[in-house]
Amino acid sequence: MLRTLILFVLFLSTFSLQAQRIFSADNINSIYDEQNPFVDEENGILYFTRSNDPANAGGKFDKGDIWYSLRSGNQWSSPINAQMLNNSALNSVLGINASGDLLLYGHYADKSPVKTQGLAVSKYSNGQFTTPQNIDIPYFKNVSSIFGGSISPNGEVLLFSLESYDSKGTEDIYVSLKRGDTWTEPRNLGATINTRNQEFDPSINSTLDTLYFSSNGHGGSGSSDVFMSVRQGSSWTNWSTPRALKAINSSGQERGFKKYAQYATFTSTQNSDGYGDIKFYIESEHDSLFDDVNPENPLNVKLEEVDKELVVNNASFFTLYGQVKDQNTEDLIDAVLQITLEKEFDKRVVTDQPGKRYSISLPSAGVYTIKVTAEDYISYQEQLEVFSAELKLLEKDFALQKIEVGARVKLENVLFKQSKATIEKSSYDELNLVVALLRDNPSMKIRLEGHTDNRGNAKQNLKLSKERVEEVKRFLIKRGIAKKRVSGKGYGGAKPIADNSDPNSRKLNRRVEFIILRQ
Repeated sequence: MLRTLILFVLFLSTFSLQAQRIFSADNINSIYDEQNPFVDEENGILYFTRSNDPANAGGKFDKGDIWYSLRSGNQWSSPINAQMLNNSALNSVLGINASGDLLLYGHYADKSPVKTQGLAVSKYSNGQFTTPQNIDIPYFKNVSSIFGGSISPNGEVLLFSLESYDSKGTEDIYVSLKRGDTWTEPRNLGATINTRNQEFDPSINSTLDTLYFSSNGHGGSGSSDVFMSVRQGSSWTNWSTPRALKAINSSGQERGFKKYAQYATFTSTQNSDGYGDIKFYIESEHDSLFDDVNPENPLNVKLEEVDKELVVNNASFFTLYGQVKDQNTEDLIDAVLQITLEKEFDKRVVTDQPGKRYSISLPSAGVYTIKVTAEDYISYQEQLEVFSAELKLLEKDFALQKIEVGARVKLENVLFKQSKATIEKSSYDELNLVVALLRDNPSMKIRLEGHTDNRGNAKQNLKLSKERVEEVKRFLIKRGIAKKRVSGKGYGGAKPIADNSDPNSRKLNRRVEFIILRQ
């Protein structure tokens, strides 16, 4: 408590007041871009990333070097470039791990050439940093030039913003957990947190139940805002609807929010030189970081009754809600959702609420099939597994593809037996959607395209892709679609859409698609 009070007085005496309870780090900020601040409270060090400073390792075109400022009495020192930790890549401090080491990001390598994921650790002692030592996380890969992340206060949870194998848009938020001396494969936090736009700079509180992150995909006041979400139970994929931090956000861009005992750090372009400046937020018991919404029902969604006979052993219920958008324009569209649970539950809900939202109350245990249809759009279907008594609200948006010549549709759930052209029965539902599309549009013609990964013999892959296309074509013809309306071609492994060298992304290349040739 004494340390916290000292820090509180320190911030008041060191930083000039820019807005109510927000203080700008004027002696640290520069005409360049400051991002990703992190305070080592134990040692009194403020780390941050500065971009495009001519003093950076890569000069004025450097995407970011790690800089730091030391606390001395009631002052922070002028920023110092942490030269040992920097190279011409993007460099940043993610936090302090369970061993007390600095966790770094920056494509470090002890010798060249060497393959590295860019994650490393270093120690700070007596004004010196040790040479960064690489660490490995299975299947960690970021194809975006943007990166943000942090480690939990206990050093056991890593959060990243990545554009990776199963990203829902551009940058998504992922989690990796410490298991002994290793880290688990990064896991996407799911559609409640991640959108088709950007989510970045995640951090989490000491009890591991409150997530903070920036996004331009959840609405807000400016180009990107800070949001918070509460973890539902022990799952890392069930979260409450993100809520904007009212006291932090502005018409500028807010990023890199990290909350400490009685203050928080973040960066903002509001009232800055056009780039990010480091700022501090000081809490009081009368402040509220959050938008004024009903905490029990933050979007004021309408609940619908569920058949009483479905209530078994006092099963709890949750509200599923969201919007349906045009896949290309992201305009909201009118749609019908059919939600079924085996043979016991079959209901329809429409996007007829304010903001073209849908909402429906469902039992919190089951595997639901959701079919989304809209006039002039290709129908979509997927399964939703829910087994959580703590889950109360689940937001799920859908994007539909407009029916038009040239539209390319990937059949996500059409699967085949290993190395064979035999269609798995689990694929029938999606193929029946194609049948329905062709029946509803009697003049439509399509071309099926089959693809494999590049493993094995190229000629065999080409042959297999052709056979699979023919098998799908036979499925459609058997269900009454005229043969002349469906053509097909197999490409083998000639047209990959993902990295074949990585086993996690290689599966994306094994796919069947169709293209609308005539509407």
